[in-house]
Amino acid sequence: MAKKSGAEYLAICKSRIDSSRKWRKDDGYDATWRRMTDMYKGRHFDDYRTEDRILVNISFSTINVISPSISVNYPKITVNAVNPENAAQAVIAEAVTNYWWKHRDIRSHFRRSVKDMLTFGHGWIKVGYRFVEEEDVKTGGDTEVSDPVSGGEQTSVSVILQDSPFAERVSPSDVFVDPDGTSMADIRWIAQRIRRPIEDVKQDKRYNKTAREAVKVMAVSRYADDPSRKKIYDKNAGYAELWEYYDIASNQMCIFAEQGDNYLIKPTLMPYSFGQPFVMLRNYDVPDHFYPMGDLESIEPLQKELNETRTQMMNHRKKFARKYLYKESAFDQLGRTALESDEDNVMVPVISDENLVNVVSAFPAVINPPEFYNQTQLIIGDIDRVSGVSEFQRGGISEIRRTATESSLLQDAANARTSDKLATVEQSIAEIGRRMVLLAQQYMIGEQVARVMGKDGEPVWVNFDRDYLQGDFDFEVAAGSTQPSNESFRRQMALQMVDALAPFAGAGIIDMGKLAAYVLQMGFGVKNPDEFIQAAPPMGGAGPAGAPSVGAAPTPEIAAMLQSQQQPPQ
Repeated sequence: MAKKSGAEYLAICKSRIDSSRKWRKDDGYDATWRRMTDMYKGRHFDDYRTEDRILVNISFSTINVISPSISVNYPKITVNAVNPENAAQAVIAEAVTNYWWKHRDIRSHFRRSVKDMLTFGHGWIKVGYRFVEEEDVKTGGDTEVSDPVSGGEQTSVSVILQDSPFAERVSPSDVFVDPDGTSMADIRWIAQRIRRPIEDVKQDKRYNKTAREAVKVMAVSRYADDPSRKKIYDKNAGYAELWEYYDIASNQMCIFAEQGDNYLIKPTLMPYSFGQPFVMLRNYDVPDHFYPMGDLESIEPLQKELNETRTQMMNHRKKFARKYLYKESAFDQLGRTALESDEDNVMVPVISDENLVNVVSAFPAVINPPEFYNQTQLIIGDIDRVSGVSEFQRGGISEIRRTATESSLLQDAANARTSDKLATVEQSIAEIGRRMVLLAQQYMIGEQVARVMGKDGEPVWVNFDRDYLQGDFDFEVAAGSTQPSNESFRRQMALQMVDALAPFAGAGIIDMGKLAAYVLQMGFGVKNPDEFIQAAPPMGGAGPAGAPSVGAAPTPEIAAMLQSQQQPPQ
């Protein structure tokens, strides 16, 4: 097959993007994502009505109950060497990866992507490498250029502002994929739409000069003072739409404008060793479909029913008012005023001689059945079943008294679906960490410094360069490290460990100093537990203040305590 020309390949790229646009529009993905955004924001009503309406935004509650439970904390990324000769590099790679995650603002981008995953069904993280350098001109010393103002000489020094990987969130509406793919494993291409100020595009020297000068305005600011002044033909105002196109089948990438016949960057080999730079977070997979489902799509009809039910309840309460029928000739103006008064214990004069029963009678009011007001709890119960969010997670208190064991079992069952999402999040974090280290192995220059935490919680600065990160590694995330920390649970687990290991203390197989340090550090958050622990005496020697020596038989008091713990309760 003859090799395609540049113009032919550009036409193919644009044709593929147009087909992906049509696919998303025809299958309703774009419309669904807009509705999910409106549901989260509380814009649930499409039409205008004069009557009052009530909105109970369970959708907002659902997303903000699940999201913090899986992505609130910094992850603990562990790196293990595949080959034993890279064990030392794995230690540095683990420390550097966790340092980047904290100090390159990756957590904020990742949390936004997790919210995309819960709302739309999927989220995108783009991993790349950023090298920023600027010229710093200094006066004095050895120079090449004289300064006419100060009379001295100028020295131009290159200052590296950033030389590290990055991971940033990309909007789901700006990523287009192969319509024939069913997962990230079988797509043939992927593209990102980027909107940049046209002035920046024209000044970006990375792009082809002829192509960037021909870039046209595709949009103007939605909040411009007078949008009519910024016409499409204005070449210096507005935004241009660019496309980063990654051809996975041919391992090539290129950049071009929405309206243009030339490449801003001609097709070239992908710059990253791992291929295309996008990591996809997937929520509920749909068989044989590329885009998964989100948590809001399944509860959308129940959310609308809940709003309608609460609106009906409010309108019926407004219409309910007690009214009375009375014979007008039986009251004068004073009596009617007293009858209409809302004050208590008011005397109402009657001027008629008729029976009082025939003078005033209550107008029959239509009262809604009590079952009508129970529909709200029924609908919320359905939403909890569909979404997997329990009343405990929403902060509710059960009306039924339960034992601690029953509550624990219910909480474990409710956390089953959250655990599935947590596994997806941890897998994505590990993949992002792997790509960041691969990029550092490929592009890092010079030496850098990373701050890590030492054994006792004190900061330690590690110098490293590209050679310190070389090797083949496995990346994992410590289970539950991104979940909210429960101090009471951690303290309870530490104390339970002490109780479980107490019978072995007298046998000399437990290092009581390390056990005490673990309890203080993990259970009570003490950063320097060694300050509270005395040094152990030599083997067989007497300890301080009459303490038992290491390896010696336990004292009678300790022996009695151990024996009481080993005996079953009566």
